[in-house]
Amino acid sequence: MSSKSGPVAAQDRDAIRLADEKLLATLGYKQEFKRAFSPLEVFGIAFSIIGLLPSIASVLFYAIPNGGGPGMVWGWAVASIFILFVGMSMAELASAAPTSGGLYFWTYSLSSPRWRNLLCWIVGYSNTIGSVTAVASIDWAAAIQVMAAANIGSDGNFEATSAQTYGVYAAILFTHTLICCLGTTVLARLQTVYVILNVLLCVVVIVALPAATPSEFKNTAAFALGEFKNFNGWPSGYAFILSFLAPLWTICSFDSSVHISEEAANAATAVPWAIVLAIGIAGVLGWAINVSLAFCMGTDLEALSGSAQPMAAIFLNSFGTRPTLALWAVVVIVQYMMGSSMLLAASRQTYAFSRDGALPFSNWLYRMSNFTGTPVNTVMFDAFLSLITGLLVFAGPQAINAVFAISVTALYVAYAIPIVARFTGNNNFKPGPFSLGIFSLPVAMVSVFFMLFMGIAFLFPTTPQTDVQNMNYTIVVLGGVLLLSLVWYYAPVVGGVHWFEGPRANVVMAQPELEGDNELEKPGSVSGKAGTKMDED
Repeated sequence: MSSKSGPVAAQDRDAIRLADEKLLATLGYKQEFKRAFSPLEVFGIAFSIIGLLPSIASVLFYAIPNGGGPGMVWGWAVASIFILFVGMSMAELASAAPTSGGLYFWTYSLSSPRWRNLLCWIVGYSNTIGSVTAVASIDWAAAIQVMAAANIGSDGNFEATSAQTYGVYAAILFTHTLICCLGTTVLARLQTVYVILNVLLCVVVIVALPAATPSEFKNTAAFALGEFKNFNGWPSGYAFILSFLAPLWTICSFDSSVHISEEAANAATAVPWAIVLAIGIAGVLGWAINVSLAFCMGTDLEALSGSAQPMAAIFLNSFGTRPTLALWAVVVIVQYMMGSSMLLAASRQTYAFSRDGALPFSNWLYRMSNFTGTPVNTVMFDAFLSLITGLLVFAGPQAINAVFAISVTALYVAYAIPIVARFTGNNNFKPGPFSLGIFSLPVAMVSVFFMLFMGIAFLFPTTPQTDVQNMNYTIVVLGGVLLLSLVWYYAPVVGGVHWFEGPRANVVMAQPELEGDNELEKPGSVSGKAGTKMDED
């Protein structure tokens, strides 16, 4: 039996690879990537981008002043359930059409003919903007965490300037660019390492923090779980909703698994389950981390929320300087890994969108490196856009903090539209191996209403009384970029309205089941009408 296991396993892998390539071809695209991501590694990229502990550390300043312990614990629990609904709706679409273009491809395939080009354009740009700002927010958080380590190591004597933090941010982006230009096999193997470090870090904090925290910093259950603290001035109900930004930013960008669909083995099954499992596991572990923090953060929450890194302050009170520095070093490493995974996923979205000619410099962006077999140009392009985005720090803290909100709101625009199109467009959607059956519509309705509500909520400022320095710039930055994309779409002569026709097929396949059509003229659709546009009559 053992002598046959090698050849049999190789035959199975070949059969899966051929099935993946055939499915991709029915969607209109030729196989250009090496399918080196195993199901575990597909899960790994979504889970590593979530990066639980460092992500919670990065946005703890949203939860503490908007509820304290109850906002952290119960806000996380409520938001995680809704996020899982969003993930399940997206997983169904990913299973039906696993391609790197993902969201905008589904939008085109499922929307009514009158609106498909415009909606496809909007989703593509929203997804690209959301992915780039996600890279920027993750790497900016990493730079802040590096500076927090320097502050701890100097006993509070070192305070980083915006310019110094931006320099660290630029250096992190540069190294991530080098990593993401590596071959697909190397990038795939890294995801397993990222998963292991993420889980170990979570377990250490969940177990060790309560054991090490001195009694003066330990909180009662009544305080940790029931005493609502509201420092920003909004009504308590709305403050509780604002605490959702912490889990929403943490458990986000799970579409990363979709963008490596063309590098994944058994993508129609691996990608949707990666999305659902990453959200589910992150929800449970993240809730446990927040419970641990709520019981071990002491009662001076105003001082915590005013510190540069609230979680670092909690660790310092519980572990002391040297253990905190050692643990914080691991936090920074995991945060760094998040950034590299996010840039990898963002580059694949940019590559797919440029493959369909929708981005400026598409001819240059749509090039595969002969040496690494990866789209090096899109990696550099997204890194450069992230570098430019980081310059918002010089406009004030609220401007750079808006990047965190943009990475959620822009992606939610891109998530919601194809989900709506599935049930309202002119299509005949055929589910893949992952399907919710009769629960698809109610789950989708909950998902869309939740994203719409939170997308609006996160456009409001931190406090009711605000000024130019402290206003929420999310609508300015996101709205400005989307407005420019629409100006380009409707521009006379050169605008996308004159030439953009959605996804472009780059492979020719016989389609004997289609009457009067034996060549693939347009990419296949999620509706199962592979090889042609949906009936527009």
